Amino acid sequence: MIARPVMAAIDLAAWFPRADSQLAPEAIGTFVAASVVKILVVFGVWMLTVAMLTLVERKLAAWFQDRRGPNRAGPGGILQPVADGIKNFMKEETNPPFADRWLFIIAPALAFIPAMLTWAVIPLAAPLPTPWGLIDMAVAPVPVGFLFVLAISSLGVYGMVLAGWSSNNKYALLGGLRSSAQMVSYEIAMGMSTIPVLLLAGNVSLNTIVQQQAGMGWNVFSLTIAWFTFLVAAFAETNRLPFDLPEAESELVAGYHTEYSGMKFSMFFIAEYSNMITVSALTATMFFGGWDLPFTQWDNVAPFTVLKTLVTLIAFALKTGFFIFVFMWVRWTLPRFRYDQLMSLGWSIMLPVALAYIVIIAVASLGLDALGVTRGPLFTLALLGLNVVLIAILLTWLDRGKLISPASARVAPTDLERLRARGLDLSRRKLAAQGVLPDAANTAAGVISEGGN
Repeated sequence: MIARPVMAAIDLAAWFPRADSQLAPEAIGTFVAASVVKILVVFGVWMLTVAMLTLVERKLAAWFQDRRGPNRAGPGGILQPVADGIKNFMKEETNPPFADRWLFIIAPALAFIPAMLTWAVIPLAAPLPTPWGLIDMAVAPVPVGFLFVLAISSLGVYGMVLAGWSSNNKYALLGGLRSSAQMVSYEIAMGMSTIPVLLLAGNVSLNTIVQQQAGMGWNVFSLTIAWFTFLVAAFAETNRLPFDLPEAESELVAGYHTEYSGMKFSMFFIAEYSNMITVSALTATMFFGGWDLPFTQWDNVAPFTVLKTLVTLIAFALKTGFFIFVFMWVRWTLPRFRYDQLMSLGWSIMLPVALAYIVIIAVASLGLDALGVTRGPLFTLALLGLNVVLIAILLTWLDRGKLISPASARVAPTDLERLRARGLDLSRRKLAAQGVLPDAANTAAGVISEGGN
């Protein structure tokens, strides 16, 4: 008598009923099981990717600098991430005596978790057909995925600020303050740069944004300035060079994580690589079509197959991997900004440009709709022409030495030459007064006599 209710409770056919492979499953058991599997797979692959990226960056740095990278741990250095992990686990954990203990422990997790949670709403590939229904290839395909990304990613700054404050170290505190100022400044520009994407998609769902690009073409062509603004802000949000001011070890010892060691210390760098992967995936999703294959509708229409899922997953991985490469490329190419340059660029340049671009794209979209231009290739071509004009105007407006004042002098070239000549003349007179050089009168007389001879 007891066995029958137990068998009924574990009846797999009842919990996971078979359904049409081209329709979303309605059974709660299928939804829960699919969610658990996706969480485990995505988390496992994500953690493995973060670990291997440390090796990839070292290899790329060696390639850029014409030297050998890691080549001792395992064949070709492939076990270097494992060696680093063992070393960090074996290192002594330091606990400053005057630090806030619980906040000091929680801060690394607060820096790491938001980047991981953001992946929950990113669509990775075309839906996967199964005997139990059509499974969406996002861990949590919520209809407000874009808003979820903005909300969760903004929490990452708390980990860095609390790490600096809880350490009870003035250098760590300065690093935390600079980190918060930088991330808040560029977070505004990053959010503003994505609004034109929502204007074209008409929705805040990341799946809808991917589908919109399947019909209109990649947003990088119709929203070029928004993409560039987003990419620059992404470098600042991830604390990567040339915007790694919070970790400027030449100025602040090691920034907000000065007092950390062992795995707590490495958690901040895991968070950095995690943020880099997340931003690369968002760039691919919002501006480069996500998992969509260009120049074809084969992957966007039913019937969905396992082949379509695999091909689109590879396409998404390649796009994301390309932007990860760009992050590493820029790190080993460009020098670090000064702090005043960083803040000047964020508030004086990027924020006004992002706001003006929202207005321009909104007016252009309304104008094209009024003219009867449908949302398709012609619409994208018209916006591409507009972007070419705007880029030319923007590059003219951003002339070095006129707006970005820390980059060079504001004076005109003729005035600059006059000031240089005057400074050189004063230097010569000073040296002549000290007896290092002959005075100006003797020098002039010598030149005249030499010319006469």
